[in-house]
This record gives sequence, C-alpha cells and structure tokens, in this order.
Amino acid sequence: MESAHYFSAQPAGPFTRKPLTVELAGGTRQLQTSSGIFSPDGIDKGTAVLLADAPPPAPQGNLLDIGCGWGPIALTMALRAPHSHVYAVDVNERCVSLTNENAALLGLGNVTASTPGAVDPKLRFDTIWSNPPIRIGKDELHALLLHWLPLLAPGGSAWLVVQKNLGSDSLQRWLAGELDSSFTVTRESTSKSFRILRVRKASH
Repeated sequence: MESAHYFSAQPAGPFTRKPLTVELAGGTRQLQTSSGIFSPDGIDKGTAVLLADAPPPAPQGNLLDIGCGWGPIALTMALRAPHSHVYAVDVNERCVSLTNENAALLGLGNVTASTPGAVDPKLRFDTIWSNPPIRIGKDELHALLLHWLPLLAPGGSAWLVVQKNLGSDSLQRWLAGELDSSFTVTRESTSKSFRILRVRKASH
C-alpha cells in the first residue's frame, strides 16, 4: 500500500523504524523501513526491473539516485561500485534518514542522502538511476527531470524505469524534444509492464 504522504517533506504519522530484509546486489540485507514513504515493505516492481536490467553503474565518479525512498537503488549502486560516490535525493526527509541509516548498516561510506537542495549544483554525474515519481504530476515530474538529467557528465547515462501505462513512450518523446542536442534518449528494454529509458550525454 502506497502512503498518500510519501511526497511530503514531513509525512504524517510517527517515524517508527521497522526491520526489512531484502535481496540487494546478490546478497540478503538487513535494513530499516518506515511508514510514510514509497514502497515501505520491499522493492517495488519498477525498481526491481531497473536493478535487474540496467548495466552496471560507472565504477567510480559520482552516481545519483533520484527519489531514493528507503534506499534500494542507491545502496545497490554503492555495493556494485564501491569506489564511486553515490548521491541519493528525496524530498521526503524520512527517506533521507532511512537511506543514510541503511547505508551505515551496510558499512557503506560512499553514500550521501539528502534533500535535493543540499546537493552541490556544480556536481556532475557519471550514472543516474531512477524510478522517477510519475504520480507527482506531469509538471512536477518534468521540472524534476530537467533539473537532474542535464547534470550528466560527458559520456554519462541515466537509466529511468517507467511503467508503460503511466506514459513511458510519451515521456521518451518529451525528453528527446526538451534536452539539447548533446543528449540522446532511447528505449533500452521492456520488461513486464515497464520500459527502461536511457538518456545519454555525448562524450564531447
């Protein structure tokens, strides 16, 4: 059950941590979750598709998870690319706390979760992975993607998982029209009811 409040900076209800056991990056992980966040009881279907189908993240440099929730994407990136630094952003302060705490539980010193405004605007990202929050509405989603995707480093790629019936094809066309000519937008795969879109920044 998705909470109605998980797009809020401070969701309603108490912030009560509860244990969560999940498979991430080939291992069983003991983590924490809470109500008032996206997919509190485990890895949602879209994120599972992204984690299974996206190629490995850049082995070093800066990586980004947009809309981190309790941290499944950011933690997987950090586990698979231990020499990188993973930035995880979410407007929900509960998600930021949980992602930082879960990184500490796994001994991952290469994860920094924060609200979007706390990220240094000069940073550029070699890999972006995201299950973007489609349900925040089209205008908000477009503003979110046009803020982060242009921060790809030259040669970098963003991998976005979007449900077909929530407008993946129209989003692909829109991104192709909005981003400048140094970016290419392609549909990389379809799995179950999800598509993975790739946004690539040219090397030069």
